[in-house]
Amino acid sequence: MTIYHFIGIKGTGMSALAQILHDSGELVQGSDVEKEFFTQRALEEKQIPILPFSKDNIKQGLTIIAGNAFSDDHEEIKACKDLGLAFYRYHDFLGQWLKQYTSIAVTGAHGKTSTTGLLAHVLNQNYPISYLIGDGTGQGHIESEYFVFEACEYRRHFLAYEPDYAIMTNIDFDHPDYFTSVDDVFQAFQSMADRVRKGIIACGDDEYLQQIQAKVPVLYYGFSESNDFQAKNVKETPNGTTFDVFVRNNYYDSFTIPMYGNHNILNALAVITICHYESMQADEIKKITSFTGVKRRFTEKEFGTQILIDDYAHHPREIEATIDAVRKKYSDKEVIAIFQPHTYTRTKTFLHEFAASLGEADHVFLCDIFGSAREGSGKLTIHDLETLIDNSQFLPIDDIEVLQSYSNAVLVFMGAGDIQKFQLAYENKTKLS
Repeated sequence: MTIYHFIGIKGTGMSALAQILHDSGELVQGSDVEKEFFTQRALEEKQIPILPFSKDNIKQGLTIIAGNAFSDDHEEIKACKDLGLAFYRYHDFLGQWLKQYTSIAVTGAHGKTSTTGLLAHVLNQNYPISYLIGDGTGQGHIESEYFVFEACEYRRHFLAYEPDYAIMTNIDFDHPDYFTSVDDVFQAFQSMADRVRKGIIACGDDEYLQQIQAKVPVLYYGFSESNDFQAKNVKETPNGTTFDVFVRNNYYDSFTIPMYGNHNILNALAVITICHYESMQADEIKKITSFTGVKRRFTEKEFGTQILIDDYAHHPREIEATIDAVRKKYSDKEVIAIFQPHTYTRTKTFLHEFAASLGEADHVFLCDIFGSAREGSGKLTIHDLETLIDNSQFLPIDDIEVLQSYSNAVLVFMGAGDIQKFQLAYENKTKLS
């Protein structure tokens, strides 16, 4: 029997895929660095072996799946090639695996993970499904009807897939270490659109997505009148957000989501659109209201008189959306942003945009830039950003107690690096009275 060995099994996509194969009855193991990651808990609960990296892990009979972060000169990949074992990169294997199902790719510059989680939640309430979410969560089912997965545009990895459907949330310039411009990003999404087999669900409020050409039907969703699916009459309540959905200008039904902010309404509208297109009933889709969120996306915690929020926001538009949602949910509290930029190239490219979006908070604390192994630091430092933001200051981790002075506040820890260590240090050093 085939045993699948994952090189870099603690990566978010890799962890999720390993869980899917395990749940589908396959034998799975993997290797990674010995540092602890939040993704490994689910692997350990399913008793999936996690080994330290070693060429000795690679033996005859294994099928190897390697994470995209590891080059061909990694010791385990070289051992695999020497033995002539079956070898796949993560996105190539996933592209093959999903062909067994009605597959729905969720892609976009922002909102992929939240929308994938929301769609997986609704479908999972009604059908046996498999899903792969970019927060490291994965589930397989031997009788899956649907396969819902997050498809990342970085390095055009999503062109390894030929999904039945694609949800496209937006197009924006990001990953400046790879893409040269927003037009370059658009061309990647256009190439993705050409690979979709049955239909595209796209945000019609996005000027770039309006220009997508496709050989399959394109259904548009959003707030503007021109969309096929439109959200109107938005009301914020203590339990979340309620809105009416109109399908081609005819009232369809009213939905409630346990989140706040226009970006969350759009994510929900994408899910409602695909479910409606797949002939689900409104009562089935309304199970959207019990969604509890995905990891590191507006993850909340009460901490004395403060609210702590952990969020993956690492692009100016995402920071704006997160702060907007905080303002709508906690209108009576100060908003304190604790931000760790992710990669020097992104920080340099969007330096002024970061300053503007963070300026929406009442006070800003900045952590050192989280560099990437694929780039050099150049001369840029966190203080280049600090000088552009009024009411901001640098935050060393050993001075974390300064956050205690904001008693009636929401502390929003944002970033795609290891910003969680700042929240953890704050919780460990702060004594609740």
